[in-house]
Amino acid sequence: MMLKPETVEDGARWDDLLLALPAPHLLQSWTWGELKRRFGWRASRLSWRDPAGAPVAAGQLLTRTGKLSGGLKLAYCPKGPILDWRNENLRSAVLAALVDAARTEGALVLKIDPEIAYGTGAGEAVEAELLDSGWRPAPKQAQFRNTLLLDLLQDEEALLQGMKQKWRYNVRLATRKGVHVRRGGVEDLDLLYRMYVHTSLRDGFAIRSRDYYMQAWGTFTERGLALPLIAEVEGTPVAGQIIYRFGRTGWYLYGMSTNQHREKMPNHLLHWEAIRWAKEQGCEIYDFVGAPDELEERDPMWGVYRFKKGFGGELVRTVGEWDYALRPAAYRAYRLLMPVALSAMRVFGRRRVAREAS
Repeated sequence: MMLKPETVEDGARWDDLLLALPAPHLLQSWTWGELKRRFGWRASRLSWRDPAGAPVAAGQLLTRTGKLSGGLKLAYCPKGPILDWRNENLRSAVLAALVDAARTEGALVLKIDPEIAYGTGAGEAVEAELLDSGWRPAPKQAQFRNTLLLDLLQDEEALLQGMKQKWRYNVRLATRKGVHVRRGGVEDLDLLYRMYVHTSLRDGFAIRSRDYYMQAWGTFTERGLALPLIAEVEGTPVAGQIIYRFGRTGWYLYGMSTNQHREKMPNHLLHWEAIRWAKEQGCEIYDFVGAPDELEERDPMWGVYRFKKGFGGELVRTVGEWDYALRPAAYRAYRLLMPVALSAMRVFGRRRVAREAS
């Protein structure tokens, strides 16, 4: 029997449906779609059920007329669609329906980046099928392709023992040196944003507008899906994190720090407290979000990877982001122009942040 998608327009129903599926992702949640809607995207949610009525797949499709695409519309299913990718008939039906939905929206291209492990039997089968069906690897990843995952189905002592010895020592050192990590709320978000601006200027990466982070952090915090953490020394904030949760997974999405008291290792204690909170919330996995595409010391993310790896997480490689060109000629021009446009946007973004910090 051919499975047909249905549109879901109720937030609670959508999240319940997602949570009944394998490995539901935060970026497929209703709240994430609502966040993106506030910044120019349109969200549509499609679900699939088996003949008995049980949910078997879901895909939140975001569409937007983008600056990088020369005014043409982009369609993106972030970290999705969500389904059992080993089921060949199911994945074929879902991908075909998403392509049809993106075409109906008038999109230039449809992008997906499902979290399918690279190099596995399922990963190889999916990659081969995507290539045969006209999909191509994206020239630039919207999300990190690889990550590190920590198993939270261990007790705290086992988690500590799973860390590298130096990391375990630094967690305890931070406590001995007077670092205190408190659980914050929406009232702390402005402080964390100022710290994030400082971090971006120091480490040389571009960030979005203040309004975006107030929404991205605040909405999820108000709904109990995120927690701000602030590391303090003698009452002075020195570092922070925003930790998210959805279903059985906790995600480390944002971290920020000052240059004060770095020798006291506040970031080690922050991660430990984030892991403990995720475990308290019933999460079974802690996702460190982001690892190098290739494990080489010259990679810009090598230092970040080493820091995350010290907590005992396992590297997971995925098949990455894939594009389906709905308007091939325009898509070819888009692929050529996008790297230049992205570079220009990063320059403008850093200048904007520098102005905010001055």
